[in-house]
Amino acid sequence: MNDAGRPLNVLFLCTGNSARSILAEAIMNRAARGRFRAYSAGSHPKGEVNPHALDLLRSLHYPVQEFRSKPWDEFEGAGAPKIDFVFTVCDDAAAEICPIWPGQPMTAHWGIPDPAAAQGSPAEIALAFAGAYRMLNNRITLFTNLPIVSLDKLSLQRRLDEIGQQRETAERA
Repeated sequence: MNDAGRPLNVLFLCTGNSARSILAEAIMNRAARGRFRAYSAGSHPKGEVNPHALDLLRSLHYPVQEFRSKPWDEFEGAGAPKIDFVFTVCDDAAAEICPIWPGQPMTAHWGIPDPAAAQGSPAEIALAFAGAYRMLNNRITLFTNLPIVSLDKLSLQRRLDEIGQQRETAERA
């Protein structure tokens, strides 16, 4: 919660808003315990949520009926929720162009390989989605456990950036 007593709003951005950002929105809203409210959007939304993402979320007992692929400009202007944190989840290593969010929220890049780009057998594709889910879940768990109200802005930014580097640590383990 922030000083006004409302949950802190988190926006997960990606290019297509069909897989990674949708997974992150679902994870955050479950893990947040009312302290955070997550949203997701894309700079060039696909227009539909990847069916493999929905299958994974259903298998983990997430309600999926409200997820949709949407443009990030839904979160601009009058009537939009005030966004406190923006996390991009595009994968720089794959030369994806991540959207840039204007304004004053805290931002960090939490690049995740795109499971929607996975090819192979259904098991290999499911494994790619499970891996993306695991990485996002780890980062979101770290984030939701930060003592946000007791950190100054510079310390908080450093912690957000460190969380985004967790992939290298997780892959070596």
